[in-house]
Amino acid sequence: MRITVKAFGHGSTIPRRHTCDGEDVSPEIVIDDVPSGAKSLALIMDDPDAPMGLFTHWIAFNIPANSKVIQEGAGNDGSLEQGVNDFGRSGYGGPCPPRGKPHRYYFTLYALSVDSIDASGGRAVIDRALKGITMEKASYMGTYSRAR
Repeated sequence: MRITVKAFGHGSTIPRRHTCDGEDVSPEIVIDDVPSGAKSLALIMDDPDAPMGLFTHWIAFNIPANSKVIQEGAGNDGSLEQGVNDFGRSGYGGPCPPRGKPHRYYFTLYALSVDSIDASGGRAVIDRALKGITMEKASYMGTYSRAR
């Protein structure tokens, strides 16, 4: 399985448009080679470099397994089932690190063996829900830093 974030190359800088310094809109994500037998997908975006430890920016779930694209803005427009991020709200919250060194942001897609899960809570809820039903996962990373 493979994912590509259209707005930036793997390991490169996330455009301002997709951050708290810009429009804070979720980027378009292209999905390829979902394993046969997958019944749904889940997506988590997180920052392992946050000062307080892992910070979750986006949780989406019950995405149809035959999806080829998650459209730009889907994390903001209510078209996806979404969990509560570490900003305390449902939906996408773009990169917004403290000023200084770049942070890494991982978009991880999970292929699931079930049609649906209930992961409307936060990160702990989806982590529990994914146990034993994840068939495969794929990640894509971008970086972002704010001027000092």
